[in-house]
Amino acid sequence: MSSASEMQKNRIIVELRAFIKKLLQEPGILENSLAIAKRHSDGSNDPKAWAAIANEISATTSVHIPEDPAEHSDADKLFLAVLREVVGEEKALY
Repeated sequence: MSSASEMQKNRIIVELRAFIKKLLQEPGILENSLAIAKRHSDGSNDPKAWAAIANEISATTSVHIPEDPAEHSDADKLFLAVLREVVGEEKALY
C-alpha cells in the first residue's frame, strides 16, 4: 500500500473517531438527526432532500455538514448514508 493511501486511510479513521466521539458526548444529535431525516426523506437518494437534511442538521446540532455534497468529508458521507439507510428501512416497514 502506498504512503499516500496509508495517510488517507489514517485521516479517515481520525475523522470518524472524532465524529463518533461527538455523537457519544452529545447523544441528542442522533435523535435530532433521525427526526430531521424522517421529515425530509423517504429514504431515497433525492439530492435536494439530503441537502435540506444536511442544512437542518447543521443549523440545529453541533454537527456541521457542508451544503454542497462535493465538500462533504468521508464522515459526512457515511453519516448521511447511514441515516438514509435507517430511514429507508423504517419506511419500508410501514
